[in-house]
Amino acid sequence: MVLAASAHDKTPHDALAADFMAQTACSRGAMTAPALSCRPMADSTPKPVREIRINPIVPSESVLVATARGMRPKKAEAPAPRDTRGHVETCPFCAGNEHMTPPVIAAYPDEKNWEIRIVENLYPVLGDDRSNPNLSFGLQQTIDGYGRHEVMIDHNRHGIAIHEMSEPHLAMLFTAYRDRMEQLYQSNSRLRYVLVFKNFGPAAGASITHTHSQMVATPVIPDNVQTEVSNSRAYYRQHHHCIFCSLIDEALTFEATLYDRESGEIRRKISVGQYVIERLGKFIAIKPFASRYEWEVHILPLAHQSDFLRIAKEDMTDLARLMRRTMARLDAVLGGAQYNYFLHSLPHDKNSEDCDASYHWHLEITPRTSIPSGFELGSGLFVNTVAPETAAEKLRAVKLE
Repeated sequence: MVLAASAHDKTPHDALAADFMAQTACSRGAMTAPALSCRPMADSTPKPVREIRINPIVPSESVLVATARGMRPKKAEAPAPRDTRGHVETCPFCAGNEHMTPPVIAAYPDEKNWEIRIVENLYPVLGDDRSNPNLSFGLQQTIDGYGRHEVMIDHNRHGIAIHEMSEPHLAMLFTAYRDRMEQLYQSNSRLRYVLVFKNFGPAAGASITHTHSQMVATPVIPDNVQTEVSNSRAYYRQHHHCIFCSLIDEALTFEATLYDRESGEIRRKISVGQYVIERLGKFIAIKPFASRYEWEVHILPLAHQSDFLRIAKEDMTDLARLMRRTMARLDAVLGGAQYNYFLHSLPHDKNSEDCDASYHWHLEITPRTSIPSGFELGSGLFVNTVAPETAAEKLRAVKLE
């Protein structure tokens, strides 16, 4: 197999990018600016894809892309019904029902005229009401389930979706995430990680239809975050560059053609911007090359930044607009997406203090369009039946105002 590549707007990392692409077939996160055109494939009819793709950030995490699986017989399912009511008398999260929740922790813009409201979760996975010593008996060990679990009511309108919210409101929501994360870290030195996440729809685990997010502060760093941090640090020590930034450099500059040595036929084309959804201001939305979920999208800051707490107030507008547009694209393509999203940022612990230059915060959006099978649960190998490049093309094609 022969690889031919060319680059635009060359960066110091082109050699690394070419080597990395040769190892992984192509980048997980190809991205491009609107000014760069995406070159069409020679054959407009997508060929079936069956290949195992390696996540460059977490190489142990593999994804089996098998598009033929998407054509197997199955019962067609209607989109999950969505509660679009503006107000529900019995909903504890609706305006006027504040007495039905625990006391307010914070409210935006203020408690009386709130649009966003933060309260303690009535059914927390972790709590600060007790502190038990860690236990160890043989191979069985326990760590005290200490922490905080809070609910952020995203909007005072019951059934509003993210893509229906105004950009100023979304900017305020991201500001609330940042503020509360910082407050939780400052509240107790035992807390090492604060995870912000949102479940939307029954398939995503949402138990209340009123739009809301959650925050869980824990005394341990989640394993998937720790793996990202460790692998990013290892890459930085070898290449002296953030791996997320390297992927962004590749995405903005790299294209390649893979040829069969014997026949000379083109086996694969990797075009500049093939995996980009949209670049807007200081942020970019990408379709990972090794997408675990069919319509998974990641949003990252273009400039290196390890900790979400450092995002500037003036950058919230760009982030809010890209988030709204990305969710509108997903809603248009999926006809009503059920999804999770979660924010991965640099942990606040001593072991991560040297990772400021190597880690890059990002938001992962994972629409839930399928249920894991026995093969996936048994093997740990995600199966994706929609080629990420095809999904990216469909999402880009959505016409937005």
